[in-house]
Amino acid sequence: MRFPLAALAFTGLTFAAVAQPAAPPDSVVVPTPAAVKPPTNLTRGPREFGKFGKNNQLTVLPIPVLFYQAETGLGYGLGGLLSGRFSEDTLTRPSNVRVQYWQTQENQSLLQLVHTVYTPGEKFYLNGEISAYDILLYYYGVGPETSSDDESETAYKLFIINQRVQKQIAPKLFFGAQYRLTDISQFDITPNTTNDDRPNVFLRDPRLTDRERRGTRVSGLGPVLTFDTRDVPSAAFRGNLLDASVMFNGTGLGSDYRFVRYQLDARHFQPVFSERTILAMQFLGQFHTGDVPFRELAGLGANLGGTLYNNANLLRGIYEQRFRDRQMITFQAELRQKLFWRIDGAVFGGVGNVSQYIDKFSLDNTKVAGGAGIRFNFIRRDRLNLRLDYAGGTGSTAGIYFAIGEAF
Repeated sequence: MRFPLAALAFTGLTFAAVAQPAAPPDSVVVPTPAAVKPPTNLTRGPREFGKFGKNNQLTVLPIPVLFYQAETGLGYGLGGLLSGRFSEDTLTRPSNVRVQYWQTQENQSLLQLVHTVYTPGEKFYLNGEISAYDILLYYYGVGPETSSDDESETAYKLFIINQRVQKQIAPKLFFGAQYRLTDISQFDITPNTTNDDRPNVFLRDPRLTDRERRGTRVSGLGPVLTFDTRDVPSAAFRGNLLDASVMFNGTGLGSDYRFVRYQLDARHFQPVFSERTILAMQFLGQFHTGDVPFRELAGLGANLGGTLYNNANLLRGIYEQRFRDRQMITFQAELRQKLFWRIDGAVFGGVGNVSQYIDKFSLDNTKVAGGAGIRFNFIRRDRLNLRLDYAGGTGSTAGIYFAIGEAF
């Protein structure tokens, strides 16, 4: 989406956060020899707003939504957030579940459920989404050298189910399976580009087939292995993530296309200079073999279908899938600085590239993006932030990005 302005959501959640009793400042989590359960003979205090569970370890907050973007006009809606630990022990990391619905002046809409859940003792790790979009997005073609002059509107309905189920097989090591269904239907394509001087590039792109323009269903299943030592995944201070997955999409699973997706995601987090400054880095590579439809190609600037990229926003400042192709590599880094009270700051930048063939990446086609932003710690116990960023990048107009949680 372009230029989301979620001022109402930011304000509403700020009030909700301030209404909660002040939590102690965030600190680096130091592993302990064993999980520690609180004494059971203590008298519980009054239940706090939005909190429940045996020891108020879970929080539920409403999320009002208000934004504006060029494609849709004014958008408005409502959501909810559940955050906390589904366990009394101190070693199980926080989970979160988010649901939202919004609609716009141009009759666009989204209904979405996203979750990242650690079961007690982290025996299982569950991550996924169910999303139903009625959206309008700009399409520029396929490849690293697409032109902004070819900006063309594409509107369609998009339904996504993406679910991972992984079991802990060793400390911080999870293995399991991932299933993904993507269904696109009811295309509405304007005849010309946005500047009205030539036919819509989506209708004349030689790398698209007529079948792709009528709607597609993609269904895939595959193994996933994750090594995750991050202290708090939603906003890590230190630790590493190494995630490798393979997705087999085929007719036996109800897919219209047969292809294989390979993805490698590596992240590193550590304090620098002091405990108040965190360096975060991420490398992500996505590679395909077989017959890949346009919506499933790897994309820079990806925001839709966040769990496809392990809930990471790639190269903020570049429009969603502004550059897409069969193969992609990208690297980004962010410096996060604790400022005062619940307010943090961040500066970030990244580079990336796409190519049709894995051995044909060109440095001349490298894309860059970067920006800066502020963070509001609205659930300090779970280190869950509101993120407001201003960013720009290759082939895209600079914009404002609002979200819950860090970009990676």
